[in-house]
This record gives sequence, C-alpha cells and structure tokens, in this order.
Amino acid sequence: MSNVSSKALSSFKYVYLIVFFTLLSGFFYPLITGSDFDDVISGVLVLFVGLMGGILLYKATTSETKREIFFAAGFTLIGISVYFIFQLTGRV
Repeated sequence: MSNVSSKALSSFKYVYLIVFFTLLSGFFYPLITGSDFDDVISGVLVLFVGLMGGILLYKATTSETKREIFFAAGFTLIGISVYFIFQLTGRV
C-alpha cells in the first residue's frame, strides 16, 4: 500500500469516529428543538476522552513495557470522562 493511500485511510478512520461520536452525542436534538449545539460539542469531547482511555487500556494489555503507566493513564481518562458525564447531567 502506498504512503498516500495509507494516510488517506488513516484520516478516514478519524473522520468516521468524529461523525459517529457526533451522531451518538445527539446531533439531531438541537436541530429538532432549536437549542444550542454546546451540549453536542461537550458530548463529543467527553466521548473522545473515554475513547482515549480505552485505547490506553488496550495498549496496556498488549505492551510489554510501560504497562503500569498505560493502565493508570487509561483508568484516569475513563474516570475523567465519567466525571464529565455526571457534571453534564447535573448530578455533581
């Protein structure tokens, strides 16, 4: 595979994730109700923080070195994501 097609495929993965998280966080709700998109942007950022935590946990299981750092960083990011979810829903 050439370098250009590899970069295009890699960028397509990230565009796909952004579109998926945007739809998952309720992109259509502000369009229907006429409210602001602030919650959608916050939702996408919270989902990306959780995704990064999950990726770091996966790296911890596949890595021979720096396993503890990946575990700690992964669980920390997932904890931050959960805290943001509770903060956005008004439970904190």
